[in-house]
This record gives sequence, C-alpha cells and structure tokens, in this order.
Amino acid sequence: MLEVLVVISLLLLSGIFAGLTLALFTLDLTTLQRKIKLGDRRALKVYEVRKRGNLLLTTLLLGNVASYTVMAIFLVSITSGVIAGIVATALIFIFGEILPQAIFPRYALTVGYRTTWLVKALIILFYPIAAPIAWLLDKILGEELPIVWSKKEIKEIIKYHEDAPYGTIDEDEKRIALGALSYSDKTVLEVMIPKENVFRLSADQEIDQELLETIDKKDFSRIPIFKNHPDDIIGILYAKNLIAIWNETPPLLVESISTKKDLIWIGPSTTLDHLLNLFIQTKSQIALVQNTFHQFLGMITLEDILEVILKKEIDEHV
Repeated sequence: MLEVLVVISLLLLSGIFAGLTLALFTLDLTTLQRKIKLGDRRALKVYEVRKRGNLLLTTLLLGNVASYTVMAIFLVSITSGVIAGIVATALIFIFGEILPQAIFPRYALTVGYRTTWLVKALIILFYPIAAPIAWLLDKILGEELPIVWSKKEIKEIIKYHEDAPYGTIDEDEKRIALGALSYSDKTVLEVMIPKENVFRLSADQEIDQELLETIDKKDFSRIPIFKNHPDDIIGILYAKNLIAIWNETPPLLVESISTKKDLIWIGPSTTLDHLLNLFIQTKSQIALVQNTFHQFLGMITLEDILEVILKKEIDEHV
C-alpha cells in the first residue's frame, strides 16, 4: 500500500512538473512585463521565477525526470518488469502528460501564481545541479528574446479581438487603430488632391459679391492663391478672413488678405506620418506638393491625413 501511495504521489508530481513547464513557458516575458505595467499582481509574482528561463526549465525537467525514474523503480518492486512498463507508460501518458498539459496552459497565469512557492522551493532543491546547466545554456543561447509583433500581426490581433465574442474592441476602435497603423505607409502622392482639382484664385482678383458667393458655394476654407500663372502659388486665402471685409468699398484684392507665411512645400514621396509631424510643428493644416523641378502637383491638408487614419470622410473642405 505504501508503495502504491508513493507511485501515485510521484505520478502527481510528474504531472505538475510537465504541466508547469508548458504553462509557464506559454507566458513569455514580454506578456508578463506588459501585464505588470497594467497592475496585474499575478504577473509580477510569476515573473520572479519566469525571468530566469533556463534555470526554470532545467529545474522543472530535472524534477520531471526524477519523478519518472523513481516511479519506475517502485513499479518494478510492485509488479513484473513488462507489466510495470505497460502500467508506467499508461499512467505517465494520461496523468503525467496529457491531462496536465491540456489543463495547465488554459489557466497558465493563475496556475503559475498559485504555484510560485512550489517552483521557488524546487529551484532551491535542484539548484546545485540545475544552476550550472542553466548557466551553460545562458552562455550558449544568450538571453531569451522578447516577442515583437509586426504591424501586420498587430492588425490581425486587433481584428481578432473585435470579432471575438468577448472582445473589448468595437468596430470604430478597430477601424481607427487599423488606419493609424497603416497611414505611415502611404505617401502624399497617394492622398493629395491633384492640381486639376484644386480650386485656386488669382492674387489680382477683386473680392466682390460674386466671388464671395462662389467661395461659399465651393465650401472651401483654405484656398491657394497664384500670381501670373495658376501653378505659381504665392499664398493661402483663409475663407474666415472674408467675414470682416465682405462689404468693403472699394473691393479689396485677394492678395491683400492672403497669407504667405503658412506655405509648406513638400515632395510627393513624403510619408503621411512625416507630414503630420510637420503640420504639428508648424501649426499648419495645408501643404503644397511639388516635384524635383519645383512644379506644382497638387495639395494635401490635415483633413486628408485624418480621413486616412479614421477611414472616414470628414465634412471639412480645403
């Protein structure tokens, strides 16, 4: 009876070792560090034993092998060698491997948190043997590499969490997050308004009732101003500045209320994230696009970038 109890105890220990090995190593250091920053006390406790991965692995495997070895010896003393082999194989396969490795990883963080005391005790117990092996592995393999996801992987994670029944990301959050992860890959050329579609005014044009009605109809808030030639942009007219002079007599010229200080010239290959930073630094909302020959190609606004990020049209016009 004593020998049977010892075999059962050793079988349970081997199952715990096998389950903990799989469960703790499904918790990578990157995930634990992120959870710690979010205030998860369980992650903090598990991290204490998980941070030295090779020492933890060596300790658990030593415990597992030792349990199997001693259990086999006791089984032989209970029954014949062939029967002992068959029984040991069946017991180890079901209770020492399959069940613990199927159950423990499902609750890896909780299991790791509840068994930290046991793992620490095992590390101390097997330290004389495990430590030199772990040190050698550290020297040969180096530190455990952190997990870093690519943009494509992060996008798929976001999509999965939005589609999952218990996900906390809604459709709008998914749309904006995916847009924010994608906009830096786009260039100004892909988003800009071509010069053929840019509404421009001559600097010498008088601001009369007809022009005011045209601007109101177009519903643009920022209008490029040209001199001599439509592609010779010299400034920007802000529609809001027309409010104070709509009934001036005699009529003013467009150039007199336009501004030149806000002009930003960029190349068509400029990425949207670079341009957004430029807008923030200069506190501007419009940029003019030119090629290497300084020829006017089109324009792009802050709203155009926001539409790419939000993946939704904004009712704001340039």
